[in-house]
Amino acid sequence: MAIFRLVIRRLLSSTPLLFMVSALTFVLVSLVPGDPARTIVGQHATEEQYRTVRGQLGLDEPLPVQYWHWLVRVFHGDLGSSLFSGEPVTSVLNNRLPVSMSLIVAGTVVSGILGVALGLLSARRGGFLVKIVDGLSLIGLAVPAFWLALVLIAVLAVQLRWFPVTGYVPFADDPAQWARSLVLPVMSLSVGAVAIIAKQTRDSVLDTSTRDFIRVMQANGFSPRSILYRHVLRNAALPVVTVLGVVLVSLLSAAVFVETVFAMPGLGSLTQQATIQHDIPLIQGAVLYITVLVVLVNLLVDLAYGRLDPRVRAA
Repeated sequence: MAIFRLVIRRLLSSTPLLFMVSALTFVLVSLVPGDPARTIVGQHATEEQYRTVRGQLGLDEPLPVQYWHWLVRVFHGDLGSSLFSGEPVTSVLNNRLPVSMSLIVAGTVVSGILGVALGLLSARRGGFLVKIVDGLSLIGLAVPAFWLALVLIAVLAVQLRWFPVTGYVPFADDPAQWARSLVLPVMSLSVGAVAIIAKQTRDSVLDTSTRDFIRVMQANGFSPRSILYRHVLRNAALPVVTVLGVVLVSLLSAAVFVETVFAMPGLGSLTQQATIQHDIPLIQGAVLYITVLVVLVNLLVDLAYGRLDPRVRAA
């Protein structure tokens, strides 16, 4: 019941965030230069044709009225239709969501496993591995994901021809090609995340290893392996989980550029295209989906905290 109350409380507290993000997005999109009605009718259309299209799209109404109409439709489960293709926004987003989720989940899993393993190894061995982790952390923070993606394409796809240059193959069509199409995008997203998680893991393990209860266990003859895996890692996991949640959210934003570089039909590339076209319903729907994903990530982090630390569950 405690976990159920936590989930309900977090979801209710996130509701104002959804309203704020959607309203702010609506305002910011309206400030971007461009007119979807003019794009649809073309530059040679008459003024009457132009005004007719604006009226059909609802763009001639005041901005607060447009937002209110969109909000009412959302409460009825309708995100509207694309201004250009006429397709329902929900259908378009649902078709694109598996691509982005495949990329983000794979990037998170790879970053978490490699980052924790490298951080744990450097904490136990020390020496040169510590310098490697610190160097990777600096590189990971300094190198943009889209630049790394271009380098990987030039070397591993164009020169060596190990992986496809661009595109995405659905898992249902060919699992092997699906995995190959994700290798370079996941590498582009994961390099910086692996370094950050590795550094946090190493620092947390070293800090936990110097605490009094660990020294007492060592003095009482507990095996080093048991102390490390049953006590040190459990207590060191809390800050690592926090960093992993931050990394997952950062992957959502980085995926916009990576999907564009690799021509992957995901939410990121869709959002960029909709912004260029000034397709307001599509932009609003994509931002709403991404915001919900961020809320779910924060909820998972809270649940992981409660699982790892009994004091959080008690609170």
